[in-house]
Amino acid sequence: MARLALVAVLAYLVGSVPFGFLVGRARGVDLRKVGSGNVGSTNVYRALGLRVALFVFALDAGKGLVATRLISMIGAGVLDATYMRLIAALAVMLGSVAGVFMRFRGGKGVATGAGVFLGLAPLATVISIAAWAALVAATRIVSVGSLAAAAVLPALVGALASQGYVRNPVFYLALVVAGIVFVSHRSNIGRLLQGRENRVGRRRDAEEQG
Repeated sequence: MARLALVAVLAYLVGSVPFGFLVGRARGVDLRKVGSGNVGSTNVYRALGLRVALFVFALDAGKGLVATRLISMIGAGVLDATYMRLIAALAVMLGSVAGVFMRFRGGKGVATGAGVFLGLAPLATVISIAAWAALVAATRIVSVGSLAAAAVLPALVGALASQGYVRNPVFYLALVVAGIVFVSHRSNIGRLLQGRENRVGRRRDAEEQG
């Protein structure tokens, strides 16, 4: 059990690393005081531009990938490898949206979630990312793409898994992660329902995402 706890703690701490905040500070910008105040990649785009935002997105996705593919290996032999990856995935997602280094605040979990599922269900993740990109291009609303990708991912994981929905634990993880993404986007959902969600296309139009 000690190794299981170590996996969970390490994954949480990795997820808590606020790459957007750190990159912003390195460039003389405190993201907490810019735009939405969020430290995720869309607010980075708002403050520092597309290249830096893509870099932060890659770093945040890397947290999820490292947790599921490397940190989970510490628990080898304690549980089945798949279940160790699920524990690491949940811990890194928690760190991403409620990180200890940012006083239990963070991003929206989208980039880290993408990294988690690149390590667990790569084909389903690539399709979800394509859906995200298509919807953002069509609507110019990042939250629409993020919510749709989170919603479709569990169905893709289940459909592509040879074990099917019920016996595939990654499917249930996808449901939990989708729930985390929806909860972290609750303010965006409110603005979408009111028709007030901002569109991207220009840096000052970007709304908070992470």
